Amino acid sequence: MTGPAPTLSAGFLLLTLLTSSLAADEQARLPNILLLVADDLGWADVGYHDSEIQTPHIDRLARDGVRLEQHYVTPLCSSTRAALLSGRYPSRYGLLGPTNHQVFPFGSVTLASVLKSRGYVTGITGKWHLGSQPQTGPLQFGFDRSHGSLAGGVDQYTHFYKDGPYKRTWHQNDQFADETGHATDLFARQAIHWIKADRKQPFFIYVAFTAVHIPLQEPRRWLKIYDGKIDDPSRKLYAACATHMDHAIGEMVAAVEDIGERENTLILFLSDNGGSFSWTKTGQYGGGHLPCPVLGNNRPLRGGKAQVYEGGIRVPAFVNWPAVLKPAVVDRPLHVVDWFPTLAQLTGSDHDESLKLDGTNIWPLVTGSVDNPDPRTFYWKTERALAVRHGNWKLVVPSDKPAELFNLADDPEEKEDLARQNPEQVAELQKRLAALRLDDRPPLQERRGNTS
Repeated sequence: MTGPAPTLSAGFLLLTLLTSSLAADEQARLPNILLLVADDLGWADVGYHDSEIQTPHIDRLARDGVRLEQHYVTPLCSSTRAALLSGRYPSRYGLLGPTNHQVFPFGSVTLASVLKSRGYVTGITGKWHLGSQPQTGPLQFGFDRSHGSLAGGVDQYTHFYKDGPYKRTWHQNDQFADETGHATDLFARQAIHWIKADRKQPFFIYVAFTAVHIPLQEPRRWLKIYDGKIDDPSRKLYAACATHMDHAIGEMVAAVEDIGERENTLILFLSDNGGSFSWTKTGQYGGGHLPCPVLGNNRPLRGGKAQVYEGGIRVPAFVNWPAVLKPAVVDRPLHVVDWFPTLAQLTGSDHDESLKLDGTNIWPLVTGSVDNPDPRTFYWKTERALAVRHGNWKLVVPSDKPAELFNLADDPEEKEDLARQNPEQVAELQKRLAALRLDDRPPLQERRGNTS
């Protein structure tokens, strides 16, 4: 077991001092970064994956950008967000799933703080879910401004979270606030305001949608698109929610075009985990929310949200940057922890080795300058299962049954368990898994008390 997670080092503080006064011409050459994260969007819930759901703006960005067809995340929301911002597996912080506890120690280096040191104006609108109190909000971890839900998925109109101590969660700059409107529209409006306000410095705007997370509520404008096309009421509501989000993305892209920055704006899109199977209202949310027996679609992948099978951890993703990237498809495995080192190096930042990043710079893979990289090892840990992938082999270790082995090159749908036929391969992956677990910390609930 290791000590506390790395925080700001002397080396990084020196880097901050050296880069905080970048010349205006150097800042102008840095790309704007628009990071778009959907919530619970399934593999087959985007048009470019042959979905019945209409996502024309997402499809256009994917078609004109680099599609990442083996992009991994974690199977749950808070953990993917932590990995994205830290470049480390969430278990390094004791995070195994959703939480309202503070995840990052104060002073931690995040993607936002690194970009801020390079002269970026940094903002997050949407779902934070890495510390659901104002004193542990985004402004403490590298963001200049923040807006949305400190906790998880909220009622789209009241903006309340689940009943309990974190019910009031809507905020502006880490201070509780009230606002009228549908959450998806409000996130888009806030992002557009920041896009149009940022003229002297490059912007990093993280839009963390609550769509398509329950509870689902959509106006008739979006539901009528699926009249006569989707029969199941809950799947229809889910589709309307996704199309509404897609429209919001289109508005943000249009705003970037309006200020003449489209060519120099990198847009990264991904889902935080696989799609949910269903939801039945349990009284946690107020209001008249409908039960949703049919939600996300991860087919042909196995499993979904909360599971370490491919359907829970492999998600729609792409990166689009017109000035630099040509349309392409990357069908090599990469992980959400890779974006911290990738974007840091892309913007000319360095990072201290003491950060112990699990990710690596994948820009050569994205640009196609490297087509056949060496096999990598990826690791997942939840309260119910462990998994490790090395090369094409993946080991899934549920808490309640024997380990399962899959060859993803031959069996991406994880239909055939090869553990009995390949005991040596199982042993090798178990050895890798044991080594990876050494840097994990005890679960957050054990260290801070479960008050969620």
